[in-house]
Amino acid sequence: MSDSVRIPPGSRPDTVPRVPRQRAPSWARPDPVDELAVTMEEFIAAAVHPDEIAALLESDGLSDDQIRERYGVKNSFALAETLYDRVERRYPDPGGPAPDPWRADLLGCLLRGVVFALPGLAYVLGAPLFTGPGDFGLPAGTVPLLAGALCGWTWNQGLAHRAYAWLGLGDRPAAGRALLLGAPAGALLGSLVALACAGGAGPAVVVFAAGQSCYLAAATVLLVTGRERLLLAALAPMATGAVLSLVDPLPQTASLALLLVSLTAVTALGLREVAPALKDGPGWTAGLVALLPLGASGALPAPCRPSAPRLLGSLPYALFGLATGVLVLYAALGDVLAGEAAGAIAAPAAVALTLSMGPAEWLLYRFRGGGLAGLRSSSTVRDFRRITVLTAARCLAAYLAVLLASALAVPALWPHAPVPGGARLTGLLLLGVVLWTGLLLQSFGAVTAATTVCCAAALAQTLLLVTRTGDPHLTATAVYGTAAAVQTALVCALLGRATAHR
Repeated sequence: MSDSVRIPPGSRPDTVPRVPRQRAPSWARPDPVDELAVTMEEFIAAAVHPDEIAALLESDGLSDDQIRERYGVKNSFALAETLYDRVERRYPDPGGPAPDPWRADLLGCLLRGVVFALPGLAYVLGAPLFTGPGDFGLPAGTVPLLAGALCGWTWNQGLAHRAYAWLGLGDRPAAGRALLLGAPAGALLGSLVALACAGGAGPAVVVFAAGQSCYLAAATVLLVTGRERLLLAALAPMATGAVLSLVDPLPQTASLALLLVSLTAVTALGLREVAPALKDGPGWTAGLVALLPLGASGALPAPCRPSAPRLLGSLPYALFGLATGVLVLYAALGDVLAGEAAGAIAAPAAVALTLSMGPAEWLLYRFRGGGLAGLRSSSTVRDFRRITVLTAARCLAAYLAVLLASALAVPALWPHAPVPGGARLTGLLLLGVVLWTGLLLQSFGAVTAATTVCCAAALAQTLLLVTRTGDPHLTATAVYGTAAAVQTALVCALLGRATAHR
């Protein structure tokens, strides 16, 4: 034991002889599952389910036999569950803010609100044409104009939905052909309705109503095709003349010329948008095919050709346009219906509602974006429902703030218009709730529910006015409040479900 270790001849003194390494027993070897977990640690830590790990194992070519031999488990799914349990979850943080597919241009939405409101200035220039006896206590020529406008709103809402349905299917030529046939048909129908309701109104009123119907049809084409800026430019001459006439009335010839210039420009721009459908397609027959549920356009190859959207699918949107149009008209005519002087007609209320539609559209996009963010951040159904309700409440409050500011600002610029207050202002804000929640439900595909509520509200208010039940302002407030409560409950019930935000 005390002798020195013998060194082989020729070796250096500090050389230690190599001792053969003994083979470790099987029980002392590293666990192959642990070694695999270390190798795949980054991927396993980010996995949300063992099936992700199983898919990776199978993609690496590991068969169940190899897994049983190497790791002592039954198959890839059992190995994946073992690996998933042994590695702590570490989800990577996103590199930046998540993309928002619902981000909308605020300026573009505001521009649409202005475009919606500007046509109302045409009535300022056309006022000298409105002659004849008044009906139902309304100024001369009001009935045929309102009848034509309601008809146009109804028809063009349905037409716009049908064109958007074709665009959603990727068939732009079919959308153009639907507009090519549907827009002139709507203009003709609106003109005929105005003529039927003319009564003792002068011929100039009927001609103005026909021009109104033509404008609604052409403007629908431009709005569906995203030409808001062109529409704004076409309306500029009429709007400028109307503003100048509020300061110093223009000669009647100049007023009519400005009206014709803007109407001609809008009509020409609308025709330019649908002209390719007339030139490249088979013509009016294809337009009828695209407008009615007879089949798809022939522009796409047969294997890629989509089936035509259902015609009845556009009916709820048309009825929604009719119902909301009736409600807005009642708000505009509230003072006259209450027996007050015709000069105090509450047209500023309708202007405020129309202007607010631009911010309303932008807030709808913000809600959709907020719902998507809620899907990412919430971990339970209850959390998601709470986030959705809070987002809807914030967006609705913002819209009501815009509507309130518009309702107070427009009368300040409107000659001899009283500032709304009391029941009138309350009813206007409740009507704003009805319109915004209805549009929100419509954007999520719940158009039938929104249309049912709005049609019921319009019918109830009509019956109350016809039977002269109660004060018109108070009954309108009650009707709007009931409809607003029902639609708000629908929003909370339907949009609190994650599947509604697909």
